Amino acid sequence: MNPQLRALIYTTLFPNSTQPLHGTFILERMRHLLPFVDMSVVAPVPYFPRIKVNQRWFNFAEAPHVERFAGFEVDHPRYLVIPGIGMTTHGFSMFAGSLPQVWRRLRAADVDLIDAHYIYPDGLAAVMLGALLKKPVVVSARGSDINLFPKFAAIRPMVRQVLKRADAVIAVSRPLKNAMIELGCSPEKITVIPNGVDPVKFSRKPWTEARQKLGLPEDRPIVLSVGHLNENKGFQILIEAVALLRRLRPDVMLVIVGEGALRPRLEGQVRRLGLQSHVALVGARSSEQLATWYSAADLFCLASEREGCPNVLLEAIACGCPAIATRAGGTVEIIETPSLGTLVERTPKAFESAIDEALRRQWDRTEIAAHGQSYRWDKVANSILNIYTHVVANHQN
Repeated sequence: MNPQLRALIYTTLFPNSTQPLHGTFILERMRHLLPFVDMSVVAPVPYFPRIKVNQRWFNFAEAPHVERFAGFEVDHPRYLVIPGIGMTTHGFSMFAGSLPQVWRRLRAADVDLIDAHYIYPDGLAAVMLGALLKKPVVVSARGSDINLFPKFAAIRPMVRQVLKRADAVIAVSRPLKNAMIELGCSPEKITVIPNGVDPVKFSRKPWTEARQKLGLPEDRPIVLSVGHLNENKGFQILIEAVALLRRLRPDVMLVIVGEGALRPRLEGQVRRLGLQSHVALVGARSSEQLATWYSAADLFCLASEREGCPNVLLEAIACGCPAIATRAGGTVEIIETPSLGTLVERTPKAFESAIDEALRRQWDRTEIAAHGQSYRWDKVANSILNIYTHVVANHQN
């Protein structure tokens, strides 16, 4: 029997004890790789003093330097973020801040490869570590790291360097692969592996039972949207769409699950439009709780400007909820037929029309759930394992 592969997972997106809902898609991928790969984690966080002037930055300060999270040994080295100069130094700062912990980890237990999530800045730090420590590096493109960051002149060359120096590149959608090819990455180096769904967590629950459990009305159509409350996710567009739609459907209700810096502005928008009885911002929920919300909804909406392979869309469909989404990244591959939902332009009017039409349709929710559950994390893990094995063999040769 071949010895078990050993991988160092390197990413700022890994969840921690102060931000347990952060980057859960990475944790799920790792859990399903665990039978085949011995993994430890280095998850850098920005340095910030313990001064509670900003909750997001204070969370970074509160993150422990070393912890055991979800069964994995995790280091949280600090890296310096210099205000006023943007992200141009983050990759180098992350490398410098991480090197002592990575070096100590490798002295205690060697690894066969480094697996980094996010092309920049995480991927740049990872390929620098790999070059210094003579380890092959796999990098995964997630979305904004390719859709947004290369638009900045100072960052674009660094993204291209990562794509050139990495031993293998994973894209979570075909549009991301195409964008990386345009940035100069060799097509042979890129493998498209979408995110997955845990069918145990995300499966269809009885509609009435779900609504009663959540205290939601059973006599109103409910549209659900889930995600971090920021501009990119487009919750402001959905609120505007509901304002238009209530003329036709005065009982319609939009439920937004998530937290983020945009919350005060969204709450103000709801008040300004007089939608207090039509829109509910219920805060963040764990993945274990989300299946009930998806099952209680009549429709799921995603109004993002940019996406990689949105897990919330996969999860909603796996729970049998039809979806309306913008043509952003992997959404066009997930909603591949009209029996699963509708792809629309990113405007309030487009969402208003699509929601109204979707609420008139009869959906085969069993068929929708079966399609969503075909995106299984165990299939993802098998594909990742093949890449690991190939990269390590090439490096040894």
